Amino acid sequence: MALLLSVIYIEEMSLYIGREASKLWKRFCAEITTEINLLAENWKYILGGLICQYIHGLAARGIHYFHRPGPILQDVGFFLLPELGQDKAYISETVFTFVFLSFVLWTFHPFIFKSKKIYTVLIWCRVLACLVACQFLRIITFYSTQLPGPNYHCREGSKLARLPLPDNAVEFFLIKFRGVLYGCGDLIFSSHMIFSLVFVRTYHKYGTRRFIKQCAWLTVVIQSLLIVASRKHYTVDVVVAWYTVNLVVFFIEKTLPELPDRSNLGPLLPFTKDGWAKEENHKLLNGNSGDSAERRPKTQSNGKIMENGNSLHVETAINGL
Repeated sequence: MALLLSVIYIEEMSLYIGREASKLWKRFCAEITTEINLLAENWKYILGGLICQYIHGLAARGIHYFHRPGPILQDVGFFLLPELGQDKAYISETVFTFVFLSFVLWTFHPFIFKSKKIYTVLIWCRVLACLVACQFLRIITFYSTQLPGPNYHCREGSKLARLPLPDNAVEFFLIKFRGVLYGCGDLIFSSHMIFSLVFVRTYHKYGTRRFIKQCAWLTVVIQSLLIVASRKHYTVDVVVAWYTVNLVVFFIEKTLPELPDRSNLGPLLPFTKDGWAKEENHKLLNGNSGDSAERRPKTQSNGKIMENGNSLHVETAINGL
């Protein structure tokens, strides 16, 4: 009897897992279709943002050619925070990597979870706009005045403190991962703080978990202290990043139109003559079943979707910027 119940339980669990996996796969495919449509409308913003990331990398590499090691400047943070040492410098990078990967994974959560508030493409358009503005100001700042780097590999006697001139143009335009980790001269203001603050501010606005928001802000504060304790930046680099990034993001948020709220807006899929098919796509994206009793009639007129007396401009929602 017990064996029979176990077999029945296993079969029911198999059916349940198969049914849920099928729903997850359908929801994932529907989300892919939605995001591809958004990417087709906004690809120039994504591409432009990625190109600017490459230009920022070239600028940071270029300032390394001008860097000259010298005595470490007096810094209040160096007096207040104990030096972690070269063997513990990885702690700061570990915290930053955690923040970076956590945010990237969160931006792709609409592909998996039922509850969703953002569109991945639109949120990255917004994030890249903030990053580009902050990095543009950063390039101007660290090219204005070159400071001796406080990091261990930027000090007098280190072979990495000075970057030899490239032999050809290809070598100059080729950004190596080692060069990103061991750059010198690009100090004011901290690039790590730019990414972390933009990510945390974005989640603070569009995230749904209050506890995670509080933990995120606490993590950025801890990262700020670790950057100074690791002697990767002067305290001024971190302080300037805190108010500059927050001001830049504040004004950009005021300039850009608000993102469409997925709790009120249906999926941005191509229109079909069959209203039932569009309703089914809506249910897939929101994790609902296809019960015919839940279907509501929709009519399409002059490029707008009319539902329950409310009209939504599809073009504005798709652009999102």
